[in-house]
Amino acid sequence: MEDSGRRAFFREALAGVVRPLADYLEQRIPSPVEPPQERPRLRPPGAIPEATFIDTCRRCGACVEACPANAIFPLPESFGYAPRTPVIDPDYAACVVCEGLQCTHVCPSGALLPLSAPTQIRMGLAEVYRPLCVRSRGESCTQCVERCPMGETALRFIDAGPPEVLAGCVGCGVCQLYCPTSPKAIVVQPLPA
Repeated sequence: MEDSGRRAFFREALAGVVRPLADYLEQRIPSPVEPPQERPRLRPPGAIPEATFIDTCRRCGACVEACPANAIFPLPESFGYAPRTPVIDPDYAACVVCEGLQCTHVCPSGALLPLSAPTQIRMGLAEVYRPLCVRSRGESCTQCVERCPMGETALRFIDAGPPEVLAGCVGCGVCQLYCPTSPKAIVVQPLPA
């Protein structure tokens, strides 16, 4: 048998073994649902609707200084959209729903309205990307539910699978911060204006 014929024979034999295995794996592994590519940035607790917020915020930094978790930061000039306005990026730091909701009481312009209870916060709503959650693969992880400052009114497990987001979710981003997957299996989306 010639070298080229022998190579073709082995290539065909290997393809005959590998192709069924690849087909089987393709059927068994769900294709991942990708979260949004642009990382959502959330406005601090008590923020008024976005269009009004941008015009009302004085960009003074009072809320940034008041945040005990150092979760609020001003958008850099290079961002292009509403520079120096305050945001929270849960991939880096989340709102910890601090006692007294301090950032909402120091805003001099009214861009952040004073809140008296954590249940008044409406920063966003968590979304679960089930195929990305390690619990979808039978792994044990409880970080999002254990760390949620709102408890089981916001996030809970109803079975061995991914968490369920409930009406008590305030969009603080703690679940996103502690989610161990990359990309994140749980992402807080800002509420529509």
